[in-house]
Amino acid sequence: ASKATGYPIAKITAKIALGYTLDEIRNDITGKTCACFEPALDYVVVKFPKWPFDKFADASRTLGTQMKATGEVMAIAPGFEMALMKAVRGAEIGMDTLNLAPADEAPLAERLRRTDDHRLFTVFEALKAGVPVEEIHAATRIDEFFLYRIKKLADFELSLADGLTPERCEEGKRLGYTDAALLRLSGADAIPGGKREAVYRMVDTCAAEFDAETPYFYSTFDRYCESRAFPRSGRPVILVLGSGPIRIGQGIEFDYSSVHCVRTLRALGYEVVIVNNNPETVSTDYDTADRLYFEPLTPEDVMHIVAAEQPVGVVVAFGGQTAIRLAKFLDEQGVRILGTSARSIDMAEDREQFDELLERFSIKRPQGRAVTGMDEALEAAHALGYPVLLRPSYVIGGQNMVIAHTDADVRTYMEVILRGKIENPVLVDQYLMGKELEVDVISDGKDVLIPGIMQHIERTGVHSGDSIAVYPPFSIGDRMLKTIVECSEKLTLALGTEGLVNIQYLIYHGELYVIELNPRASRTVPYISKVTGVPMVDLATRVMVGQPLRSLGYGTGLYRRPPYVAVKVPVFSFEKIADANAALSPEMKSTGEVLGVGKNLREALFKGLISAGYHVEKHSHGGVLISVNKRDQPEIVDVARRLDELGFRLYATEGTAAEISR
Repeated sequence: ASKATGYPIAKITAKIALGYTLDEIRNDITGKTCACFEPALDYVVVKFPKWPFDKFADASRTLGTQMKATGEVMAIAPGFEMALMKAVRGAEIGMDTLNLAPADEAPLAERLRRTDDHRLFTVFEALKAGVPVEEIHAATRIDEFFLYRIKKLADFELSLADGLTPERCEEGKRLGYTDAALLRLSGADAIPGGKREAVYRMVDTCAAEFDAETPYFYSTFDRYCESRAFPRSGRPVILVLGSGPIRIGQGIEFDYSSVHCVRTLRALGYEVVIVNNNPETVSTDYDTADRLYFEPLTPEDVMHIVAAEQPVGVVVAFGGQTAIRLAKFLDEQGVRILGTSARSIDMAEDREQFDELLERFSIKRPQGRAVTGMDEALEAAHALGYPVLLRPSYVIGGQNMVIAHTDADVRTYMEVILRGKIENPVLVDQYLMGKELEVDVISDGKDVLIPGIMQHIERTGVHSGDSIAVYPPFSIGDRMLKTIVECSEKLTLALGTEGLVNIQYLIYHGELYVIELNPRASRTVPYISKVTGVPMVDLATRVMVGQPLRSLGYGTGLYRRPPYVAVKVPVFSFEKIADANAALSPEMKSTGEVLGVGKNLREALFKGLISAGYHVEKHSHGGVLISVNKRDQPEIVDVARRLDELGFRLYATEGTAAEISR
């Protein structure tokens, strides 16, 4: 509400608590005496939820009194239709229109009665099919005002069957359609009259009753651009891309990174512009950057902002996978990417390029292949030997990443992955079970600083975001630590990244293997920054704009070991989606995390667990039920032995009991 209206609601509430009157607060907020304290708006704001059903494909999608959304986006436009279209494409669900394919083959009338996350799209489908508004209202109880507005979009799309005329193109842009969507829906080869640049209005909560001074913009397709007319300092402009809606795998850690980047750039004398559409974040506070664009993070929307701002560079490294995915497109458009180049991103994600890089330094990685179809995936699995790890490239939070143990698993998981209409290959890797490590690195292209190395408590095969991570590592010898540091330095410098790099390793039979490398900020950046005292984002931002790492006062190589232990413990929300599969896997499922700090591992872990909501008590007696898959039964024997030595009574299902009793 604060960002939709421009009124600092928390500030107003705090002043009331301190005894200020509304008249005094009015003058403080507006600078003038207003007859009415309610904002007068000349725009429409739409909030659109972000649901985690892509992570919990088998969970019920029914919406009710129990909240299931993990985040949201906000869109601003002169009218409802454009704001809705912006919100849908900004939600990062792979849609730039309301034409979502039905989830199943149930009749349209039956699907209309469902209260689920697809309802908006089902309503649109019904309107395009000619179902009367009154009938849809009777089935859904959605206010007819909204139904008629959505019908306007449906009628427009139906009119495109007669061709994309200049008049229809003008109407489509005012309704919020992208050029790509207009061309696809109409079948036209080009936009009539050429592409139009968006113009930007300032969020004006007083509807021009007096001058607004908030550098907070939204796009439309009118004549006058208030953004271009906004006073500029003449300093170089840098554009920072945010991370969009919070979802499993990409949370508030990237907002932390974006905001710290903006603060550093402003301190260095740059004019900073930020693009984001998440109302929950600090990055979309209108006083964080010099100018804020509340817009979807898509190629067309971002390029309109680039045209308006003419930045000397764009920062993608702190916006998670949302911003990273735009790097290649921006590079092709001639836009300068600061720190993380499109080349280094491709080198890290492309199987052949990354394998060549590892071979150059004789660094191991689990054997694997890149495939594009079912038959190739089965062939690769047979050649590598089960179990294998299947994962799409360029994904967030291990999306659709699974361990396959049989041909049936490969077929099932590949169908799920291919159903997503991926553009990049699927990676099939050996699954090696061992200790997993995570390393955060800062580089200026010549020197490297490693603020921290974390060791995961869970075995490999559990996503790093769902693993309990310990800093410093608790069971890695000095010789292996030296190898990890050397490998990290070689890989980071070879990529040529100026900024942050996150590398995940695995130790298997005493050998070090690289699992993956990401030339961007990671979810562990706030964690390591806070427990080491190394301002990672500040340093990475400074090297992005040309400052040598050695000049920043934190040295190079592995940063000093602290006299305490820090443990990151994930927090899950399975009570919100009760029918979701709670088993941990390569696909991330946690929705947050807490930090425990103590003088030793036991104390830090205890603090972390109780902070995450676990009920931890010391028992001298009690029982433990053990039940695992047949393939995992040999591993459980040692765990059972330790529990027995601690005095616990053991219970087990039949197969597991037989294995433990041997």
